[in-house]
Amino acid sequence: MLVFVTGATGFIGSATIPRLLAHGCRVLGLTRTEAGAAALKAAGATPHLGSLQDVECLRRGADRADAVLHLGFEHDFARFAEVSALDKNAIEAMCGALEGSGRPFIASSGTALLAPGRVATEDDEAGPVRAAFPRSSEQTALSFLGRGVASGAVRFAPSVHGRERQGLVTGMIQIARQTGVSAYVGDGNNVWPAVQREDAAELCALAVEKAEPGARWHAVAEQGVPLRAIAEAIGRGLGVPAVSKSPEEAVAHFGWLGHFVGVNAPASSQKTREKLGWRPRGVGLIEELDAIFAG
Repeated sequence: MLVFVTGATGFIGSATIPRLLAHGCRVLGLTRTEAGAAALKAAGATPHLGSLQDVECLRRGADRADAVLHLGFEHDFARFAEVSALDKNAIEAMCGALEGSGRPFIASSGTALLAPGRVATEDDEAGPVRAAFPRSSEQTALSFLGRGVASGAVRFAPSVHGRERQGLVTGMIQIARQTGVSAYVGDGNNVWPAVQREDAAELCALAVEKAEPGARWHAVAEQGVPLRAIAEAIGRGLGVPAVSKSPEEAVAHFGWLGHFVGVNAPASSQKTREKLGWRPRGVGLIEELDAIFAG
């Protein structure tokens, strides 16, 4: 199976390529640069030069492949509406190339806003696209189900963590460095799910290998880590106090991240584990943070 992977040189994509190869797949990886092409070749993948803005390049990549794994996204929250529209166009281009073929298209999505206040499951549908959160990766991909594309989604926890990055927690660390305090909202008992990067990469490979039309898989190893515990781990590591902020203060303190920090967003991966045989083995988020700051 030849898999076209966008975001192939990114944080999750670069970890996913070895997993796909281990599962017997060949990989065609999208990259914008010659350096990225060299890295893909070294990893055992075939480079496909282009970008998410180049819809013809995306169509050609998808047309060559037996399956598409869409991990690419420009994480620029200052231009979130713009990059969300770009993502939608990219998905429509790739799914358009797959239309009528029955080939899989796996989109990347998230668990954070699925069901605030209760445990989100794979059976929860993605909510309507709205001005506050205009990204529609999952919804756009699944709209092609009736057009001969075996589309599905991998939903990532808010913190996909490794030594280099920790998802949304990376933003919390940066803000703590800038402000001299590691903040949480209210009592900090709201939770975020988490998953170690290598475990997320293995799930991506399984999602491609066992592609199921309409399936939604949860890359969640820890159902919910309290935000206060995360803030305290950051505080310990940076040597700054962990402090509570009111919801009103949080918006000013965290900027764009203020819309997420107070959200209580536990998520389950029971169905994913049962159906795909996924068994996350990586360290937990707090253990990872402690190790990072310990050097």
